[in-house]
Amino acid sequence: MLDSVIQTIRAATRESPFAGKLFLVGGLLRDRALGLTPDEDVDIVCLADALQAAEFLHSNGVTGHAPVVYPRFGTAMVSVRGVPVEFATARRESYSPDSRKPAVEPATLEEDVTRRDFTVNTLLENLHTGEQLDLTGRARADMAARLIRTPLDPEATFHDDPLRLLRAVRFAAKLGFQIEPETYRALLACAPRLSIISSERIRDEFTKTLMLPRASCGLELLRQTGLLGIFAPELAAMHGVEQNIFHIYDVWGHTLKALESLPPDAGPDVRLAVLFHDIGKPSTKSVGEDGCAHFYGHQAAGAEMTRRILHRLKFPNAQIERVCQLVGLHMRIGEYTGQWSDTAVRRLIRDFGDNLDDLFTISHADRAACNPEFNMLDPETVRERVELVRSEADYAGAESPLDGLEIMAIAGIPAGPDVGRYKALLVEEILEGRLAPGDKEAAEKILRTALKDEHAR
Repeated sequence: MLDSVIQTIRAATRESPFAGKLFLVGGLLRDRALGLTPDEDVDIVCLADALQAAEFLHSNGVTGHAPVVYPRFGTAMVSVRGVPVEFATARRESYSPDSRKPAVEPATLEEDVTRRDFTVNTLLENLHTGEQLDLTGRARADMAARLIRTPLDPEATFHDDPLRLLRAVRFAAKLGFQIEPETYRALLACAPRLSIISSERIRDEFTKTLMLPRASCGLELLRQTGLLGIFAPELAAMHGVEQNIFHIYDVWGHTLKALESLPPDAGPDVRLAVLFHDIGKPSTKSVGEDGCAHFYGHQAAGAEMTRRILHRLKFPNAQIERVCQLVGLHMRIGEYTGQWSDTAVRRLIRDFGDNLDDLFTISHADRAACNPEFNMLDPETVRERVELVRSEADYAGAESPLDGLEIMAIAGIPAGPDVGRYKALLVEEILEGRLAPGDKEAAEKILRTALKDEHAR
């Protein structure tokens, strides 16, 4: 798809005033050079007005929408065949000490690449001639050496835009590279500058790191550099907290191992839940008379801590609620015994609904990170029991067979909390196996019996 998009832009601009003035840049060229699959977007730097180049493509029917322009930065966003394409005028930048928003002015290609974050992102390729340019003289060498390095003085680079601190970690984890020593020392020195970055931008970079195949490497690097302690000190506090005989790692090491044990397609909510599932352990740790460590109530404590952190990082409310539910109940599968009644299994299905499969995924990862010498419960044992009960009826979506109006008519009551109470009673009967979902006739009998018993009391 990317090749066809690039060819479309190339053909549309070949005989235009922009011919020879458009250059592919950044991640696309880096990933191709490293034999990786590039992300589905295209960055183009222009030795011309980027806004005019984007408008030219739109006026010739190439783009899917009118350009979204940012005149202050000389950039324009368009979509070509559904692929995001950013045009940027070659520019130099200057920063004030208390902001990461630069003052921008047009510049040469040489000046443009040196203001970029890392040398591995500075390769250029003329869109029309195919000529590749390594204007820093380091892009190819650093890719070969597997190094993350800034084009200019690293302290100045990080001081100007502290978001690059997180990006350095993310690229190191994504590519399996080392951060070049001088760049690493500057990262440590500039880490406190991260405090001027908005919570939303930190959240986005953090989430990108969490979604990487090497997420655990990125998270450990965030911890080692002190960056994690700046925006999520509660996570950093998990390091060094020793556990008990059921574990071979401290709380932090166990968490990273659990993340590594997730399937590659695990979504952000599951990854967040695994990252936070034991965050309540440091604050709930106690040691018994036998010298064994205990973490009573760490699930509930962890859910509340997770809520505070995710709110602080401006995650969406719906996502926060879902992640907190998974954290707060992540031990539920492990508490299973063969003596659980069908009612208990129905409650599990009802409580988690669509999240139940994610709970199994988390349980598998948690178990994989524990001490293998102990024969711990296989979550698949519980899944088999769940599937058996699921085959009876849709307990996840269990609702009262009688709606509010029907309950009000039968009970002779007005709208109010009693209606909800009677609905809950009928759902409880379903979970207990005494009422089939959707059976209105039986539900009415149960309701009338309950009303009679209440009047008798």
